[in-house]
Amino acid sequence: MNSAAATVAPSSPHVMNTYGRLPIALSHGQGCRVWDTHGRQYLDALGGIAVNTLGHNHAKLVPALQDQLTKLIHTSNYYHIPLQEELARLLTDRSGMSNVFFCSTGLEANEAALKLARKFGHDKGIEFPEIVVYEKAFHGRSIATLSATGNPKVQAGFGPLVEGFIRVPVNNIEALKAATANNPNVVAVFLEAIQGEGGVNPMQMDYLRDVRALCDAKDWLLMIDEVQCGMGRTGKWFAHQWAGIQPDVMPLAKGLGSGVPVGAVVTGPKAANIFQPGNHGSTFGGNPLAMRAGVETIRIMEEDGLIANAATVGAYLKSALEKALASELASGAVKEVRGQGLMLGVDLSRPCGALVQRCVDAGLLISVTADSVVRLVPSLILTRAEADEIVAILCPLISAILKEEA
Repeated sequence: MNSAAATVAPSSPHVMNTYGRLPIALSHGQGCRVWDTHGRQYLDALGGIAVNTLGHNHAKLVPALQDQLTKLIHTSNYYHIPLQEELARLLTDRSGMSNVFFCSTGLEANEAALKLARKFGHDKGIEFPEIVVYEKAFHGRSIATLSATGNPKVQAGFGPLVEGFIRVPVNNIEALKAATANNPNVVAVFLEAIQGEGGVNPMQMDYLRDVRALCDAKDWLLMIDEVQCGMGRTGKWFAHQWAGIQPDVMPLAKGLGSGVPVGAVVTGPKAANIFQPGNHGSTFGGNPLAMRAGVETIRIMEEDGLIANAATVGAYLKSALEKALASELASGAVKEVRGQGLMLGVDLSRPCGALVQRCVDAGLLISVTADSVVRLVPSLILTRAEADEIVAILCPLISAILKEEA
């Protein structure tokens, strides 16, 4: 273990105070387990917030990245990058879409999607294009993506927000139609197939199909944010595929590079040619190291059957959680266990932020989002035995916190 890593404090007076960090510092990992700088082991049910698709120190990924480091890390988009073309082909083949723009983060991917929608509108002669977004949505923390986000807490203090958004509730097609009726400025609908930060809220399959049909009828872009729920997490490559539809624009990031920062915007024919040279760009986007990480992630996922594993182990984990929390579900103390594959949320009837530290104390890494939802987004290599371990640690702690006085 690196001696410097062993002395790192969990917080520093020199690091900007933007995170409410837990009082541990992690030093290394293997599979779905990590160790802190004091040698204590944790089962990682957070996966770097749905990022570490292949877990930690994967035996196939690490040598591939080491190989790439000896060749090229970065060149810039002044030149052709063969690995970029290869990853674009892999993504378009698996999505049925046509073209890809590469960036480095989910925020950048969503920002690019918003720019695509606005330019789509301007190209049609719409001077003030408007985009439909959703209650409880989260698309990022830049000024534009923050404006598209549906969380007043994270927006507070950063006004004035960007105009041009129409906000609607999830899974209500009539509300969407009413909010956009007789409005010639609408150019796109922008949604998460499963809201992550908003509380693991899935869009219903019929609703997704209805939105697709409405976008077709109105000549709008359907833009589906798959940053957190994509890349095999739900048991298909992309969560919207459960509905049998295809978006026009699909931002990706998080799990695409298994920890190496990679973002992408995948487009269908309707949006593929909106951007022209000079309209958009990224210094780091599509660099050879990031592209190799994406290519190898997809290769390993397919070789190791990880999409099927996400579906089967995810269903097993969801069922095990429901069984262990049966009395709390019956009483309403736990409202619901929801989600799909290895993107699950346990919705409690009261705020439960204290669970994060209690789980750390018990050797489990989780997060709590939307104040009362325990979010589980482990690596796609999770085994049934590890799922059992999550349940054995987490559920008694949920039961205990629900019995405490509010």
